[in-house]
Parts: sequence; structure tokens; C-alpha cells
Amino acid sequence: MAIEVFNRYENKYLIDTKAFYGIYNRLTAYMNLDAYNKDDKFYAISNLYYDTPQHTLIRTSLSKPKYREKLRIRAYGVPEPDAKVYLELKKKVFGLVNKRRTSLGLGEAYEFVRTGRPPAFREGMNKQVIAEIEYFLSRYALVPMTYLAYDRIAMFAKDGRDLRITFDTNIRSRRHDLVMEAGDYGEQLMEKGQWLMEVKAEKTVPVWLSRLLSELSMYRTGFSKYGNEYKKSIRYAGKVPELYAAGAGEIDADTMERTKMERERILL
Repeated sequence: MAIEVFNRYENKYLIDTKAFYGIYNRLTAYMNLDAYNKDDKFYAISNLYYDTPQHTLIRTSLSKPKYREKLRIRAYGVPEPDAKVYLELKKKVFGLVNKRRTSLGLGEAYEFVRTGRPPAFREGMNKQVIAEIEYFLSRYALVPMTYLAYDRIAMFAKDGRDLRITFDTNIRSRRHDLVMEAGDYGEQLMEKGQWLMEVKAEKTVPVWLSRLLSELSMYRTGFSKYGNEYKKSIRYAGKVPELYAAGAGEIDADTMERTKMERERILL
């Protein structure tokens, strides 16, 4: 069964292709490739991020408060209309990342976020996570805002699963065709040859990794995929993009009412 609750610290590093191969070849002595990276090949991850029409979640996150949160649908590759996906609630509290997710059908995930009403419970769903997401949706009027996809290589420590390192490249995004089954195309978010490396650890990183990062002169940086996409698309701030493409539903009265409540909440 896939892990549905994560608590860990995440440090990010922006590197180029030369630096990627330099550290990747050294890491193979301590870490194994993820099962999805068969034959050293990438696997694709696609995400649909939700926000209010006023961009409340990402604007709050970029102000770097002690507590921040976001909601997204995640799939591996391009999902079919009836495919299994993950609805994820991601929080960051005093630097600790808490991610909670549950498996749903793609259509169920769309409807859950659109209406705020969870699907009928069945085996395979995480009831506690669904309740938390339902409460989150009662606080915000959310619409699909940004699609983000990227190609990933992931590694786990050989002596346990507490340490994970991921390398993401070819990060692409779009603010139209905001349904996951439309494909994973989009505009490039970073320069060609750039990689985002993330070191994810439940506790502190091991000494050997700290020494390796220091030896290779790799230093932490702040980089949020959604945050950087928002800043790149800042000309859209205050506007509602093409919120629902064909198949994702129309903006109904309930959503409009929740949008009004959210706008009033911001102004208080």
C-alpha cells in the first residue's frame, strides 16, 4: 500500500546537468533508485494545484509564514478519465512538511474539490485524510489554478526509507486545459539543463551526505514549483483563468457562494 502520511524536512538545491551527474554517481554508493526509475529512466509526475480566485494559498505561502498549506491532485504520468489519482493536502509547519493524501478516482477528486462533498467511503480510501480535506475545502472556495508536470529520478537510502532524494527536470506548467487527462504539456518553468534536487529526511541528514554536499559546494535554496509558476504568471493575478475546461464542470452556484465567502474572509 502506498504511504499516505508523510512528515519530513525538505531541503532544495538548484543545480545544472554537470552537477546532477556529479552527485548522482556518488549517491549510488549509498542509495538505490526508486522502483519507478527502471533502467535509469525518468518517470513523470503531473499535478493540478487548486487555489482561490484571489490566489490566497500561494500568496500566503510566498510570504513565508510559520504555517502554510496547499491542495493538489497528483498522478503518475497522464491519467485516463477513470484512473486512480491522489488528492493531497500539503502543510508546512515551522519547516516540517506534512503531506496527507488519499487515493480516489480522477472524477471523484474533481467533484470532491468542486463541491466540497466527499465521495462515498470505500475500501482503499483514507477516511481521516478525507475528513481533513473536507474541512479544508469548507474554509476556501477553490478552483483549479495551475497544472504542473515534471520528469523525476528518485532515490532511497540503502539502510532505510527515512532518506529520499529526488531530481526533477523539464518542469512544465500551464493555466489552460486545467484537466489532468488533457496531457502533460506546458511552458518550461526553468532554463534548459536546470534541475531541482530535493533532500527529504524525517530527521537530520546523515553525516556522509552533509560532507558530500559541502564537498560539491551545493547550498540550499528556496524554490517552490507552484510559487515560481505564480510569480512567472503574475500578470494573471486578480483574474480567474480558464477554470474549467471541458469535462471538469462549470462554476456552479455553490462554488460562486464559497468564492464570495472567501473574498469576504480576506477583507476582514
